[in-house]
Amino acid sequence: VIGAHTDLSGIFASFGAPSVQAAQAYFEEVNAAGGVHGRTIRYVVEDTGYQVPKAVQATNKLVNRDEIFAMVLALGTPHNIASFKLLDAKGIPNVMPVTAARQMLQDPIDNKWAGLASYYDGMRALARYMHETEGSSKFCAMYLPTDFGQEVIDGVKAEAEALGLEFLAETTHKPDEVDFVGSLSRLREAGCDTVALALGLRQVIATLGTAKKLGWTEGVEFIGSSAAFHTVVAKVPGGVTDGFVVSAGWQDLEARLDDPAVAEWVGRYQEATGTQDLPGTGALLGRMGAETFVRALEAAGPDLTHESFREAMYTLDYYDPIGALQVTYGPGDHQGGDAIYISKIENGAWSVIGEVTPSN
Repeated sequence: VIGAHTDLSGIFASFGAPSVQAAQAYFEEVNAAGGVHGRTIRYVVEDTGYQVPKAVQATNKLVNRDEIFAMVLALGTPHNIASFKLLDAKGIPNVMPVTAARQMLQDPIDNKWAGLASYYDGMRALARYMHETEGSSKFCAMYLPTDFGQEVIDGVKAEAEALGLEFLAETTHKPDEVDFVGSLSRLREAGCDTVALALGLRQVIATLGTAKKLGWTEGVEFIGSSAAFHTVVAKVPGGVTDGFVVSAGWQDLEARLDDPAVAEWVGRYQEATGTQDLPGTGALLGRMGAETFVRALEAAGPDLTHESFREAMYTLDYYDPIGALQVTYGPGDHQGGDAIYISKIENGAWSVIGEVTPSN
């Protein structure tokens, strides 16, 4: 029995719902083939609506009532942080949370397994990339005042300082906020040439659309973290989001459909879910996390304990064609992917425009 608290009804449901759906489809394939060393997998998922109190309540149920062996694909930075106390007390692994915050590897680290490069590293790399390729020198930010938002803004500020550039202004926002005219006008007046967004997906889209309506398209770039790297952001009609640039630890799926491994998974996913739509970003992350977990179960052998699972995680070293990255864990390395890709929306689709390494 494994579990997840995730967002099925809040501002990041576009990540949460498809991630657990794709993971469940993968687990069902594994179960149909006989399971792992004779064990089948039961996946229990609880909706938080992206609310921290609900995440704590869900974790308490999963740990104490469902007696989960591991938490897999739990969504949200503050939500995961809030659940650590319950998980750590029983040595329950937290595998590939759907957040890239550095706190996913906070002490005690033994049972924490991040999947991808952090928001902080990604935003530092992106700020540097924008300076080197677009001449960005005056950074600003619009963000949710949460652990997630703070990670994004801290990365931008750190790189701006390291490069001797300016960080001019910032605005904070509530998760249900929909009007961004005032904030954008303020940042425009401040002289920002690059604005980092750490908002909900609909808010990102609304911000980009509002900027275009205000005529603020020249002399400014909008950038975001992997939390904004989603299919729905690229597919907004009318080119509203074209030009938006993000950093993330994986590559978008659409441009890689000629890869046989990708095409095969897409076909299986569509059959399992009864849809002809391409799996989006959330599904991609769910598939990646599910495979990481199953590979560790296989490596742990039939005598499964939390200790044998941890030792098995240390042995994982494989290429994941779904996310297009190398996944490697080991003693002292609890982050599977280190790659940072820079992607940009061009003509309604994400395109990789660069690959960078984290700043020291």
